[in-house]
Amino acid sequence: MAIFSDDDLDRLRSYYPERPGELSHTLTGHPLLTLESLVELGKRLPRKSVEYNAGDLPYGVDPDKVSHTGLSVEDTIRGIEECGSWMVLKNVDQDPAYKALLDEALNELAPVIEPVSGEMLTRVGFIFVSSPDAVTPFHLDPEHNVLLQIRGSKTMMIVPGEKDVVPDEKHEAYHVGGHRNVPWQDDYEGRGHKFELTPGDAVHVPLMWPHWVKNGPEPSISFSITWKSRWVYEEADARGMNHLLRKWGMNPASPAAFPKRSAGKAYAYRALRKAGVLPKGA
Repeated sequence: MAIFSDDDLDRLRSYYPERPGELSHTLTGHPLLTLESLVELGKRLPRKSVEYNAGDLPYGVDPDKVSHTGLSVEDTIRGIEECGSWMVLKNVDQDPAYKALLDEALNELAPVIEPVSGEMLTRVGFIFVSSPDAVTPFHLDPEHNVLLQIRGSKTMMIVPGEKDVVPDEKHEAYHVGGHRNVPWQDDYEGRGHKFELTPGDAVHVPLMWPHWVKNGPEPSISFSITWKSRWVYEEADARGMNHLLRKWGMNPASPAAFPKRSAGKAYAYRALRKAGVLPKGA
C-alpha cells in the first residue's frame, strides 16, 4: 500500500517548497512505529541520537533553562503517559529497517520534490515520542520536512520565517552552531498556520519556518521525514559567510530567496573552511 495518495502528492505539489499544508498518510499502526518497537530502537541508537526534554514548557523558552528528566530511553517511552516529557530519536535511518521505511516514504515524494529543488540529499528521519500536553518550544529546522502523526494528537503552529520573527543574525548564528529555539511572541499566532493533527494526518513544514508543537491529552508518536537540497547547503554556507562579514563590521545582504542562488558567498565560505582558516565560532 502506498504511504501517500495521488491526492496527497497533488496537494504537496501545490505547497512545496514555500507553503505549509495538510497531507495524509497510511503509516498509522505500522509495526516499526509502536512504543515497543521504539523502545528497542532507542536501545540500538547511539546515545547522542536520543534527546530528552521536560515537556512542561512555554512556547518560547531559553534553551539554557530547559530541564531534562534524567530517565532512560526505555523508562521514558514506557512511562510516556505520566513522565511529563518529550523525546526525539534522531537519525533513525542509522537503523536499516527505519532507513528502508524512510526511503519508501521519500521515494514516493521524489517525483514532486526533485523537479522543483533537485535531488533529495541527506535523507534523515526523526521520531518524536511525547507525553500528554507536552510542548516542543518554538524553533526552526534546517531541512525540508513532512511530519506524519502516528499516534495521539497534537497542535502545530507554523509561522512564516520573516525577518522580524527570525532575524538574519539568528539564521547566521544557527548555521555556525547556535541553538534552534526562537523567541515566541503571542502576536505571531495571528500570522501563523495552525494544524490539528490526528493519526493519519501529515503536514508539510517549509524550510526554516519556525514552529511550536503542543500535544493533546494522550501520548503521541510522530515521524518526521526530512531531506536537503543543494540549494539548502548553499544557503547555509552563505549564512555562514554573512556571519563572518558581520563580525568584520559589515552589514551583508540576506541570501537570495529560493530559487535564486547565493553561490558567490557560499563558495567563498567553503574555500575558507577548506583552507582551515575560519575563526572559532564560525
